[in-house]
Amino acid sequence: MERRQFSGGMQGKNLRYLSDNPQQSTSVTRVGFLLLEHFSLPAFTQTLDTLVTANLLRPDLFATRTFGWGEGEVISDLGLVIRPDANLMLATLQDLDLLVICGGFRTELKASEPFIQWLRSAGEAGVRLAGLWNGSWFLGRAGLLQGYRCAIHPEHRPALAEVSKAAQVTSEPYVIDRDRLTASSPSGAFHMALDWIKSLHGKALVEGIEDILAFEESRYRRIKPTENMCVSAPLREVVKLMDANLEEPLELDQLAVYAGRSRRQLERLFKEQLGTTPQRYYMELRVTEARRLLQHTELSQVDVLVACGFVSPSHFSKCYSAYFGYRPSKEKRLVK
Repeated sequence: MERRQFSGGMQGKNLRYLSDNPQQSTSVTRVGFLLLEHFSLPAFTQTLDTLVTANLLRPDLFATRTFGWGEGEVISDLGLVIRPDANLMLATLQDLDLLVICGGFRTELKASEPFIQWLRSAGEAGVRLAGLWNGSWFLGRAGLLQGYRCAIHPEHRPALAEVSKAAQVTSEPYVIDRDRLTASSPSGAFHMALDWIKSLHGKALVEGIEDILAFEESRYRRIKPTENMCVSAPLREVVKLMDANLEEPLELDQLAVYAGRSRRQLERLFKEQLGTTPQRYYMELRVTEARRLLQHTELSQVDVLVACGFVSPSHFSKCYSAYFGYRPSKEKRLVK
C-alpha cells in the first residue's frame, strides 16, 4: 500500500518520527564523555539524554561511553558517585568521533601534562572536541580553542581568556564552531546537543527528540496543532475545535456552524492555507494523536482507537496503515 502523505502543519509532526529516511546515515557516531571530578551531572545527562532519545527514534545512530582520566570512581557535583566505563588514557582515538569534557562549578582548573598531550593528540587525529560548564578551560589549556568562538560558565570566563588568548570567549549558552562544541550550563548543553544532531541528521529528528523529552511535555500533554501554524484566525479556530473533539469527531456542517462560516468557506480555507480538505485534516489529527498515545502511554490499542474517534479496530488499522505504512499493533512503545 502506498503511504499517504500528511498535509500542511501535520507533516513535520509525523514524518519526523519515521525511520525510513533514504538519506539517513548508517554509520554509528561514537561519543565519549570524560567525567572530571565534581562534573555537572545535569549538563552531562542533558547531553546524553538527547543521544539516547535519538537512538529511540532511529536506532544505532550513536554509541556512548563514559571515561575517567585515572582509575576508580568520579564524584559528580550532586555528590553521586559514578564509575566510568573505561580509562581515557588507555582509549584509542580511532574509537571516538566526539569527546565531551564534562566539567562543573567545583571542578578544579588543573591539568596534568599527560592529559594535555592526550587532548592535543585527539585534536590532531580529527576527533571533535566539546566542553561542558568549565570543560572548555581544558580545551583552551591544550591550545585547542585558538581562533575558535566558545562558551564557558561565567565564573570561569576570565580563566579561559587567560590560558587561550586567541579564543573568542562569548557569553552565549552554547557555541558550535566547526569541530568544537562548548556549553556553559545544562540548558546550553541540551541545545548544543540538539544543534549538533541536527547538523548530522536533520531538523526532523531533532523535532522528534524535543517531542519525546519533557522539554515539550509531550509524554503527558499533546502538542496543540495550532502551535507554530501560520494560518488565519478563522481557520485556527476550526482546527482548535477539531482538536478538542477527537473522541467524537464533529461533522463538517457542525464545524461550520460553530465557526460561523459556511461549509464552502471552510473547504476553501483548508484548501488555500493547508492544501487539503477539512475531512482529511481531521483524520490526520486523529491518527497523529493515536500514534502519540501508542508511543508514550500504556493504553491498549482499543482504548486508543476509542479516544481518537475510530469506529472499529479494522477501520483504525486501515487508516493508521495508510499514513504510517504499518498496523498500529506494530507501533514502537517509547514509554520509559
